[in-house]
Amino acid sequence: MNKGKDERGDITMMVNGKIATVSFYHPSHNALPSSLLRKLADSINRLGKDKAIHVILLKSEGEKTFCAGANFDELLTISNEDEGKLFFSGFANVINAIRLARQPVIGRIQGKAIGGAVGLIAACDYCFATIDASIKLSELSIGIGPFVIAPALQRKIGLSAFTELTFNPLIFKKAGWALEKGLYQSVLDSIEAMDNSIDDFCKQLTNYSSVALYEIKKNLWRETKHWDLLLTSQAEISGKLIVNKTTKETLSTVKFGNKPVK
Repeated sequence: MNKGKDERGDITMMVNGKIATVSFYHPSHNALPSSLLRKLADSINRLGKDKAIHVILLKSEGEKTFCAGANFDELLTISNEDEGKLFFSGFANVINAIRLARQPVIGRIQGKAIGGAVGLIAACDYCFATIDASIKLSELSIGIGPFVIAPALQRKIGLSAFTELTFNPLIFKKAGWALEKGLYQSVLDSIEAMDNSIDDFCKQLTNYSSVALYEIKKNLWRETKHWDLLLTSQAEISGKLIVNKTTKETLSTVKFGNKPVK
C-alpha cells in the first residue's frame, strides 16, 4: 500500500439545470494525485448515469495551468510495480468514465496541459481552449511513456501527431497546433471569451434531445468497448517503468532541480 499518497486538492461538482460542471484543483499546478483521480472518475461516473443531465463540463481551477499531469510528489513514493499500476490506472479510470458517460463531456482548457492531462483532454468529446493552452507529453523525458493515454490521443489526433508529441517531450505545442490536429475544437483569445463560448454551446446542447445526444455519444465511441482492459494493461507498463532506478533518479532531479511547469 502506497503510504505517500497526496490528499491535497479538491473536486467540486455543480449541477445547474441540465448542465453539470466537474472542477478539480491541486496546489501543485493542478497535478493529479491518485486521490483526486479517484474522486474525478467517481464524479463523472455518477453524473454520467443521470438522464436529466444533458452535458458535463470538465474544468480546473486557476488561470495559468489546466493540469500538470501526474503528481510528481506521489510518483516519487511509488515503491513497486503494483503501486505504479494502481496509480496510472487512475488516469485510465477517468478516461473510461468520460467514455462511458451518456452525455457529451466538454473540456475547458484555460492554460498549459502536460502528460496525462493531454490524455484527459483527448478523452473529452469537445474542447474549448485559450491561446495559452499549449500542450506537451513529457513522459519520455522522465523515463516512462504516455501509454495509458495513447489510445485516447491516437483516436483524437491520429498516430502521426501522437508520435510527434511523444518523441518531443521537452517541446510545448501551441494551442493552434492542437486545434489543427483536432484536440481542440475552438481556441479563443481570452478566458472570458472562452467561457462565453462554452456557456452558449452548453446551453444550446440542453435544447436538444437527451436520447439523441446519448446515441451520438455512443456512436463517437464505437469500437472502444475493450478499453477497460486495454487501458489497465497500458497502466501496467507505466507501473513497471516508474520504479526503474534511472526513472526515479530522473524524477527526483526534475522535481527538486526544476519547476514542473515553465
